[in-house]
Amino acid sequence: MTSITYRGKIIHLLPHVYEPAEDSFLLVDALIDNINDGDRVLELGCGSGIVSLFAQNRASFVVATDLNPHAVRCASKNGLNAVRTDLFEGIKGQFDLIVFNPPYLPTSDEERLSGWDSLMLEGGKNGRQNIERFIDELGDYLSPKGRVLLLVSSLTGIKEVCLIMNNAGFFVETISRSKHFFEQLVVLKGIRNK
Repeated sequence: MTSITYRGKIIHLLPHVYEPAEDSFLLVDALIDNINDGDRVLELGCGSGIVSLFAQNRASFVVATDLNPHAVRCASKNGLNAVRTDLFEGIKGQFDLIVFNPPYLPTSDEERLSGWDSLMLEGGKNGRQNIERFIDELGDYLSPKGRVLLLVSSLTGIKEVCLIMNNAGFFVETISRSKHFFEQLVVLKGIRNK
């Protein structure tokens, strides 16, 4: 088992689990700035569980989920309450903060990876396959004053994702961003329109 350290926390890693990178760190930093004491937090697609590890410091309750069984095992080894599920399937109740770093790379059928590794990266033909499903189901699990933090890449279409969220009844703002060689990453914060 290997590990990395970010902001003083050691995160253990396993094979076939997304290794935290620039997108993970951007989302952790956004979470730290946007979590309230006592929040009930749900992280979808937790991978190693790095975001949920930082949420535990202030949240009253944290659930980390992933479809990849290797990720669930990894998050559990990192001390999290981790559940294997596909997005919101089987999730009960409402949460004050829902966080998602989706697989967002546009992927044609010819480019698809095999096995569990495909779940970490592939976002369908336009990169928004999982994001659209997430936004479509989000409202049922967000408390009335809840917030959502969603990581999006310029490869996926930031304006397009904002429009999808607006059409689903959310006010959206970009709360953090970082530029990289081939993409720009942003964290979108969504709250329900009144």
